[in-house]
Amino acid sequence: MLKRGVAPLLLLCCVLASPLGAGDKPTLALVGGQVIDGYEGPPIHDGVVLIAGERIVAVGRRGEVAVPAGTTVIDTAGMSVLPGLMDMHVHLMILGHADYEYWDKTYMARFRDEIMPIAAKQLLTSGVTTVRDLGAPLDEILHVKKRIAAGEIPGPRLYVSGPFIQHRPYFEYEKFVRWGVDGPDDARAKVQKLVDAGVDFIKLIDQDQMTDDEVKAVVETAHKGGKPVVAHAHREDEIRIGLKYGIDCFEHTGLATSPGYPEDILTGLRKRNSTLYWCPTVEGLFLADYTARVFPDRLDDPRWQADVPKAIAQDIRRSLANVSALDYFTLTFRRLPTLAGKFRQLRETGVTMLVGTDSGIPGNFHTDSTWRELDSWVKLGATPMQAIAGATRWPARFLKQEKELGTLAPGRYADVIAVRGDVLADVALLQRVDVVVKNGVRVR
Repeated sequence: MLKRGVAPLLLLCCVLASPLGAGDKPTLALVGGQVIDGYEGPPIHDGVVLIAGERIVAVGRRGEVAVPAGTTVIDTAGMSVLPGLMDMHVHLMILGHADYEYWDKTYMARFRDEIMPIAAKQLLTSGVTTVRDLGAPLDEILHVKKRIAAGEIPGPRLYVSGPFIQHRPYFEYEKFVRWGVDGPDDARAKVQKLVDAGVDFIKLIDQDQMTDDEVKAVVETAHKGGKPVVAHAHREDEIRIGLKYGIDCFEHTGLATSPGYPEDILTGLRKRNSTLYWCPTVEGLFLADYTARVFPDRLDDPRWQADVPKAIAQDIRRSLANVSALDYFTLTFRRLPTLAGKFRQLRETGVTMLVGTDSGIPGNFHTDSTWRELDSWVKLGATPMQAIAGATRWPARFLKQEKELGTLAPGRYADVIAVRGDVLADVALLQRVDVVVKNGVRVR
């Protein structure tokens, strides 16, 4: 217990900086920057993040946190220091090509050992240290996840769903990543196969085209196996049936050109707002319009091409020659006027919003998708701090990893990024991340 009269500075130090335990010899310190710890409170100015091995051991102001002699120091003066970003909707199997059928048939044999590792590296070097991959061939994505975890290839920490569960694949060639179900027994069997394989959650789409018994079987089997269910929310009935059977997280901001979500859906969201998550993936809509009508030159940015074999990069670029004419974006431009209202409606229900990008879809490169989503949130009314929390603290809570990830605090994994300037004044500064530390190791 602190005695009366102890200096407030000492109290603050005790709160922000945990004592080092035996063997916790500091190995790295980020010193001098504005530290945004992810909890949405005031930043710590002239701050220190002290790391020992793969964990954070202290966070506080300079002078309150001692940096032992011999510790490697990264000077972050004039920079914002924050938790590594978490993107809750990516697809490592695609790199922005506009023709999915052509891409899958041409490059499927290269997904595991070439395409997915490229996407993983691009995300990590862009400041994204944790992702949810929401749709990939099962064996391939689990293989890449294990290789990243073992330190064999660079990439963000992966949480994966494997293939989609849906009524039926749209095309025959897609069966490797879209598992159709025929009745509740088949639904249970396919979900159990994914659970047994080691996925982290189940991805459900087009649930409004399935029977109630099939949807119920998917959700019950997943939850019995300890896995959350993530589901599309493009159409009203997808949301209604998802709410009815206990979906854990909805994806996208859809409803085609509808002006907003109807009241029965909003009422359902309010009733579940303490446990329900929503990943709106809005930046892809803005980005399609920006690319097609404002700055098509972004398609020639060398950053997304840097790790991509030249022939594949040229193939991707050719496929995007006329973005406004792509079938994929048929309704996108008509949906934009309704987007701000829907985003506001979702926030007002109180559901927990997560940053996710659909990274990898046509023209949406892994190198610039995540910062654009945060920027889009701010343009739609969120504060930069709220957007950052949507990419740090709240994803960690969804993953049930809030004691390990998502904030800068003693005991957390040392996933830290730094960018020059004040991201609380301009969140778009995250497009050029200067420092990336994952598990206590500087990777950029």
